[in-house]
Amino acid sequence: MFGKLAADALGLSDVGSVIKPKDYDKVDADDYIMHEDDEKIFFLIKSKSDEYCFTNKALIHLDGTSAVSKKRTLRRYNFSTNKISNVTLETAGTVDLDVEIKFNLGVEHYSIDVHKKHLEELKDLYKALLKIAEISHENEVSLAYAAKSLEVASTTLSRVTSTESKLVDQFKELNTAAFSWLTDTRKQYTVKDFGFVFERYINN
Repeated sequence: MFGKLAADALGLSDVGSVIKPKDYDKVDADDYIMHEDDEKIFFLIKSKSDEYCFTNKALIHLDGTSAVSKKRTLRRYNFSTNKISNVTLETAGTVDLDVEIKFNLGVEHYSIDVHKKHLEELKDLYKALLKIAEISHENEVSLAYAAKSLEVASTTLSRVTSTESKLVDQFKELNTAAFSWLTDTRKQYTVKDFGFVFERYINN
């Protein structure tokens, strides 16, 4: 505890701050946003060694090795292929200087320390991530139901008595229809742009 307080007093801690939208163009993460594809920053946490940039499509993490090194690793996790889960927000105790937001993103686990003065902004991010997790889960369930429905239909057709030539034609028609239907269904239940969620919950 003493070491942490001393580091904070000396300005050496790596507790993050929430960056205001007017300053998004001043952070390094902005260079890696796909502006050409209508990607937009909605929330950004910056510490001395890291940047956590939440866009409508992904989390972009500029991972610094230390506060005194300029070497960084860029990681990008699209929300459409890396599901968010287990979102929690830990508020500060009486002697704590930071709050913490935690979540899983695909197989990665994130635990981000943010100065407690930014708690209200962090509550907005918490709600947005929860909503994205909920939407992704519901879409996965719907896709599973759709796949099961197609399986039942295919099994039923396979039991229909027919001549050999007609059966081949039916198989070709079923295969074409199934591929088209599954493609359309996946598009319907795969969200690549969560801007509408961030616009609803982020108020900074």
